[in-house]
Amino acid sequence: MRYIFKFPDIGEGLTEGIILEWYVDKGNAVKVGQPLVKMETDKVVADIPSPREGVIAARYGKVGETIHVGETLVELDIAGEAAAETSAKAAIEAVAQPTAMEVEPIEEMGAGVVGTLEVASNNAYLPASDEGTEAKPAASPAALRKALATPVARAMAREMNIDINQVTGTGPAGRVMKSDIQNFHAPAPSAKSPIARPASSAAAASGELVEIKPMTQMRKSIAKNMLRSKQSTAHMTLFEEPEVSALVEARARYREEYKKEDISLTYLPFIIKAVVAALKRHPELNSEMDFEKGNIIFKNYYNIGIAVSTEEGLVVPVIRDADKLTVKELSKAVAEIAVKARERKLTLDDMKDGTFTITNYGALGGWFGVPVINYPQVGILGIGRINQQPVVAAGEIKIGHVMPLSLSVDHRVVDGAEATEFLNDVAAGVADPLSLIMRQ
Repeated sequence: MRYIFKFPDIGEGLTEGIILEWYVDKGNAVKVGQPLVKMETDKVVADIPSPREGVIAARYGKVGETIHVGETLVELDIAGEAAAETSAKAAIEAVAQPTAMEVEPIEEMGAGVVGTLEVASNNAYLPASDEGTEAKPAASPAALRKALATPVARAMAREMNIDINQVTGTGPAGRVMKSDIQNFHAPAPSAKSPIARPASSAAAASGELVEIKPMTQMRKSIAKNMLRSKQSTAHMTLFEEPEVSALVEARARYREEYKKEDISLTYLPFIIKAVVAALKRHPELNSEMDFEKGNIIFKNYYNIGIAVSTEEGLVVPVIRDADKLTVKELSKAVAEIAVKARERKLTLDDMKDGTFTITNYGALGGWFGVPVINYPQVGILGIGRINQQPVVAAGEIKIGHVMPLSLSVDHRVVDGAEATEFLNDVAAGVADPLSLIMRQ
């Protein structure tokens, strides 16, 4: 029996992935849960496991190619059943119009596979390109019907109107690399084309005016999510500047003690504590709107997303059940997700089910900002850098520590008064960190 397994919908709005590595080939026997292929999606790198036991009859897509959700990944001959050897085209026709003489395939859209990803996957990040690895002898162009190439090289070839199948690859297994496209292209631009467009840092050195780089999967995801947030919510932003000398003193007091346990004590765990306390008093900020059904979904759990800047772009992993963690436990959790994010070892479970987000641009030297809501959440808090400046206390001017806060909310769900009270509660919490413990 022929069994068609399609790239499954693994959640979080992911629609496509890039093949990084095949673990199986035609003729290989596989078991349930055995990894078939490593895919890079918008947010994570994950292994896709086999949903059935059988023998690989065909596989679709080469390393570096993009596969959309619902497109066929592999065909399996199920053990114990007769199966005809069919081409990809014949298999597709069999799905559409099976006859009495044909082997009718069973389509698999990935139902039930998501739950096995964590067990089956080893989410260590592999780059989408092999550039920089030790080169192997190039394969003969005549021996290749379709060139094996990196996504960057393919995009560059399209931009430069180069037939990539005519380019000799110098990468592993004869793979066409970015440098191969650059070397194939004439170094001097045509007189009719004064603006050359190779995607290379060498462009500036050679005097070319434009550099083109394909968008990464993560950048595509960021662009899509930011646009959806702006188009789907009614943004409103409020600002506050609490005096936080008590917080500065508390951190300084325990910083060395935490360091003995190899824990870096930052201000963020205290801010998370203040945010969670405020969310409990203002549940509208910990909700989500279901506009189509006319409902507001109030969440009785507190999963705080922390925006982390990486070389590929911004990601928002989640600290689950933040209300149940101590300052020390929060410090460890923040450090762990930051490392996983920068090493691209985040899983889908690390990214989903957030209820509220904090973005700390102050860590990079930022002062004030207008953060964009992490849709479908209804609120995000931006933290600026703490500055020493004159403040008034008990009728006197003194030097204090001021923390800029920026709160963006979805005005469809949260009114101005509620947002103001929430922000005031957060400000009061970071100004008096002892209250976060005493009022629990």
